[in-house]
Amino acid sequence: MEKGHQAPSSIEQLCIDQGMKMTEQRRVIARVLSDAKDHPDVEEVYRRATTVDPRISIATVYRTVRLLEEANILARHDFGDGRARYEEVSEEHHDHLIDMKSGRVIEFHSREIEEIQQRIAAKHGYRLVGHRLELYGVPLQNDE
Repeated sequence: MEKGHQAPSSIEQLCIDQGMKMTEQRRVIARVLSDAKDHPDVEEVYRRATTVDPRISIATVYRTVRLLEEANILARHDFGDGRARYEEVSEEHHDHLIDMKSGRVIEFHSREIEEIQQRIAAKHGYRLVGHRLELYGVPLQNDE
């Protein structure tokens, strides 16, 4: 490993494994996305990436995100706020609960929901091969 270089981020390693050319700017964008604990949109990825390398353009971020999405490395979500938001594709299935006031996205997994979905598909003569569940809510008020 070159002096001063960090180990590849998980997204960067997936790109390398697929034979993608990894420029320094792509490495920064990949690391920003790998480190994200939220589901950033392109503008937020750009903001975070430019704190590392101010030379990165918004166009480079858009191109890189599109490339990663087409390579099935990033998953794109539309949580109803008009912005495409992204997360690393995961082997572990999870669903999302979106706070409509703050925009916060909570990841969760429910065995009960998974079983219900399997039963619904079977009842209609199907074997479920995938799904996407997004719940939208507002915080409960303590004064109710």
